[in-house]
Amino acid sequence: MVVEQPLYRPQSAHTSATFRFRDSVNAKYGLSLSTYYDLYLWSVANIADFWSSVWDECAIIGDKGKHVVDGSVNISQNPPWFTDTRVNWAENMLQCRSNEKVALIQATEPTPLNPTPDVRRCSYARLYDLVSQLVSALLASGLKPGDRVASYSSNCIEAVVLCLATSAIGAIWVSAASDFGPAGVLERFEQVQPAFIFAVDAVVYNAKVHDHIPKLAALLSGLASKSKVSPKVVIMHPIPYPAGNCSTWEPGWVSWDDFIREGEAQKLGRTPSGEILWYRTSFNWPLWILFSSGSTGRPKAIVHRAGGMLLQAKKELVISADLKPEDVFLYYTTTGWMMFNFMIAGLSVGCTLVLYDGSPLKDPQFLWNLTDDLKISIFGTSAKYIDQLSKGYKPREYHNLSSLRQIYSTGSPLSAELFDYVYKHIHPNVLLGSITGGTDICSLFAGMCSALPVYRGEIQCRMLGLAVESYSEEGTLNAPDVPGELVCLKAFPCMPVGFWPLAGFGTDEDVAGARAKYRQAYFAEIEGVWYHGDHIVITGSRAGNGGGLIMLGRSDGVLNPGGVRFGSSELYDVIESAFCSTGKILDCLAVGQAIGESDERVILFVKLPDGKTLTPSLDCAVKDEVRTRRSARHVPAKVIQVKDIPYTLNSKKVEVLVKKIINGAPLSIVNPATLANPECLQIYYDIGIELRKGV
Repeated sequence: MVVEQPLYRPQSAHTSATFRFRDSVNAKYGLSLSTYYDLYLWSVANIADFWSSVWDECAIIGDKGKHVVDGSVNISQNPPWFTDTRVNWAENMLQCRSNEKVALIQATEPTPLNPTPDVRRCSYARLYDLVSQLVSALLASGLKPGDRVASYSSNCIEAVVLCLATSAIGAIWVSAASDFGPAGVLERFEQVQPAFIFAVDAVVYNAKVHDHIPKLAALLSGLASKSKVSPKVVIMHPIPYPAGNCSTWEPGWVSWDDFIREGEAQKLGRTPSGEILWYRTSFNWPLWILFSSGSTGRPKAIVHRAGGMLLQAKKELVISADLKPEDVFLYYTTTGWMMFNFMIAGLSVGCTLVLYDGSPLKDPQFLWNLTDDLKISIFGTSAKYIDQLSKGYKPREYHNLSSLRQIYSTGSPLSAELFDYVYKHIHPNVLLGSITGGTDICSLFAGMCSALPVYRGEIQCRMLGLAVESYSEEGTLNAPDVPGELVCLKAFPCMPVGFWPLAGFGTDEDVAGARAKYRQAYFAEIEGVWYHGDHIVITGSRAGNGGGLIMLGRSDGVLNPGGVRFGSSELYDVIESAFCSTGKILDCLAVGQAIGESDERVILFVKLPDGKTLTPSLDCAVKDEVRTRRSARHVPAKVIQVKDIPYTLNSKKVEVLVKKIINGAPLSIVNPATLANPECLQIYYDIGIELRKGV
């Protein structure tokens, strides 16, 4: 039997933050836990003791109290956590006050008119001052705890300051990325009725400066007809290019600089010595609202609790990832993706965050030049970015990259071939942390651990404190290596506190409706456990990690020809390694088409390079490769060429919508504001008509 060797081994696992935490647990509770899996099993069997220990290990600032959670309450009841705790998320982000230490670096995509734009830097001392001034300005304008503050912004220093200041007051932060269309943002903001909207005046993408004011004006026009409040509008200019024409602003809008100056004059919300008067809320107080993709309807407004976000992020970054104050942390993300929230938590460690506004692939070398220039040590991105990069760029040939120690990938499954690409063409000795979680929990179910090795195609481990398992369709526990549904068996503190509106923020009818939707979203599929909707395999235990985790795709996109279930990623892995790597196929999408009463056939859509057509020989080659590397049951019934593959705004393939459309659903089910390229769905609608004729 051939024993698979890891692609990466930690040099000193015994000194890792995870094992230091293990040692403190052993000392505190008189235990003799040895491996990561020992620690994991203890953490999910003793959730109150575990999360209390995380609080202590990570030196959370706040009044902890004595209560943690009632472990006898079923997860479906969403029990409250730390009920006598008082804590402020932003206070914990701004423990560092150094003038010398850089907190934020903002890099902007170059344009032909400005090929070397200035890089903006903000020290921890300056960041604290900006947050303090903005807190004062918001309070002077009447903002209260529980009010919503919305951002329609690019990834910039001002967006981070706004998030921190909102939390400092106990208000609720809401964010939409600047690349979202006004209709999609309206669907989000009208649900939460923001008191403020902070928006950028321009953004940079694909080496062009784009005026953002028309999109903001369209959003405000829509809100005016649907909102009970008229939000105050503040305009930010974060890019190092000339400002736009202010004459296009509407009456009442104010600039960021003027608003900040108002705050400095008022000096509200701080002590005479200048310290921010942090509004310490309950652990379960709403911190921010994130939105589901909403591709077939109005996005769900998911409310996350302040203490849960803080405690979970500290556990992930401090204990699991072992981030250090000297780290420089870039996550390529927009402000509409939960990875922006994930990245901001790095401030609590005291490291430097790198914010990037622009395209990551217009000039593929740009982000890797940044990595060398800024000594980036933690590089976060999406699996789609790595896939696109692998088609024609090898960073290791052109860049030093000696500062890199961890690379994170999420958004969709990272294929085994892309693991190979990272270690061969980016860095041979880096922790490749494929991570998975989601907007629903704004954190991770499985992911990175600096104490464990990395195996090809696998997420390293289930995260401490989250009782993640693989369940069968019948709701029973699967054995290792058996595909199933990702479920969580016990409550965890980063569960959403609910959907908006919460009690006290809406009518009884609306609150009851939100509670019903919450239960339907997570607990209706399998009684008594959190059902996440991901199709996974938990591998057999090795190296003390209790088994890695392989993502097989979304459960509602699982393929089931002839009663054999498998994830779409099993096909994607074959196509990417055998055909995308050679440039014969650019992208693909696999869905099931219903045939008869209870069966389906697999349809594989492929996007080819411009000017190329799907020949019979390529069709046969695809099917032969799938048969050889998977099985005869995996072979698609049809391979069909299309001009484009649909993606959400967060770069996820839209399998479920396409499946519904080719099976006869009308295009009216689509919410186009949530897709990056909704126009291409007409192709699938037309193909669906022809496919159903042949069934």
